[in-house]
Amino acid sequence: MKDKSFLIFLIVGLMNTFIGLSIIYLCLNILHFHYWTATFIGNAVGACVSYFLNKRFTFKSNADLGSSGLRFIVVILASYFLAYKAGLVIVEMLLSEMAFLSFYTDEIAVLFGSGFYTLLNYAGQKYFVFPKRYQENARSVK
Repeated sequence: MKDKSFLIFLIVGLMNTFIGLSIIYLCLNILHFHYWTATFIGNAVGACVSYFLNKRFTFKSNADLGSSGLRFIVVILASYFLAYKAGLVIVEMLLSEMAFLSFYTDEIAVLFGSGFYTLLNYAGQKYFVFPKRYQENARSVK
């Protein structure tokens, strides 16, 4: 496999997802925050971890923080709102007939949203935040 960036992205993503989801579920179930507040806080923390690890390890980018940071924020916010809204809508539709699971709508929606978020976020980071023109030559990184 010539381009291993998606695999590395997934490994980095496991780390920031674990951190982000832990914070989301803490906010939802212990602090009793609203769905949007909990998912926003968890994703903000995960996004910080994601930016620095993906910049260095996934895309080996030399883009400066100013320009890539702004593009990163745009991708993160767009991915967040699209993915978590879609997750919530889909789960609400699926669970509308299953009253016994409706108590867990938010928790299940978080899982769906996380999957969508991963795909949107990867595409946005690869093609918009850290495009090839900012990636270091693979031979010079060795």
